[in-house]
Amino acid sequence: MSAARPHLAGRPVTVRRGFFWIGVEPSASPAGTVARGQMFVQWEAPPELSKPYPLVLVHGGGGQGTDWLGTPDGRPGWATFLVEEGYAVYVVDRPGHGRSPFHPEVLGPPGGVFTDELVLALFTAAADGPMSHPTAHLHTQWPGDGGLDDPNVRQFAAAAGPMLADIAVAHGLERERGAELLDAIGPAVLMTHSAGGPMGWLTADARPELVKGIVAIEPLGPPFLDDPGFGFTLPWGLTAAPMRFDPPAAAPDELDAKPRALPNLEKIPIAVIDAEASLFAHQGDASVEFLRQAGCTVDHVRLAEHGVHGNGHLMMLERNNREALAPILAWLSSSGL
Repeated sequence: MSAARPHLAGRPVTVRRGFFWIGVEPSASPAGTVARGQMFVQWEAPPELSKPYPLVLVHGGGGQGTDWLGTPDGRPGWATFLVEEGYAVYVVDRPGHGRSPFHPEVLGPPGGVFTDELVLALFTAAADGPMSHPTAHLHTQWPGDGGLDDPNVRQFAAAAGPMLADIAVAHGLERERGAELLDAIGPAVLMTHSAGGPMGWLTADARPELVKGIVAIEPLGPPFLDDPGFGFTLPWGLTAAPMRFDPPAAAPDELDAKPRALPNLEKIPIAVIDAEASLFAHQGDASVEFLRQAGCTVDHVRLAEHGVHGNGHLMMLERNNREALAPILAWLSSSGL
């Protein structure tokens, strides 16, 4: 096995799953030498690969990689289904999330607390809450009643933690760790969700030759989002950290002057996925338009147009999660991925 794949090197592989860390270089902190912004990576592969490239699964918001591993009510998650389809899968915990340690003396102060009430308002009971939206009443696929006493809400919320208060710092770290991961494993397809979307764009910008496709599931947006209440600002369009534009832009305020291409993303096939009952689906058109005017090839995949109905933002965790994955698998297949 190639030494470029640290999880497979040095010994025979008898079980095709494992984990490793990206970003373990020593860094000085007030307390001493530590790893700064290290990223946990869990991998699994079928006995025989039948797909040309692995998938890197990037979780959203204050979640962690467990969002891909299973559902709150104990059913298999998308990582399992993708391995069954013949893919090798790498599930990451973005720096400061899940099994990737967070300490404010190392990474900076945390953002706000992710409460059960916020889970309801955003993901499970939006139609009855303060963040209701035009299609919220169509949400039927959450595996429970979606209320505060719903054990599935509690299971999901138990995995949630704070994001870094400085989103530009977070995105800069995600760019570095995404690039380092691809340097280790080789070419891959990125599958991102929600606030994990910027890691996909930034990784592709850093390593365009190693990103063979991007599946962006309701990525953070719309472009140039400015929502300090939630801690989200996207001064570079899709990200809080700089990307390469053509003509070049030295500062975010230059992006308003003229349309600019994203040359490192132009040759990468991209799918933006939206669910019909999600609050975040309503920003999908703006993100797709931004990418297209930047010269990218983008397919806008709306689950409802493929006969998949009733899903909210957490489609990978809902009752019909296997059905919701089907249009994505079809897009991957049609794209030769």
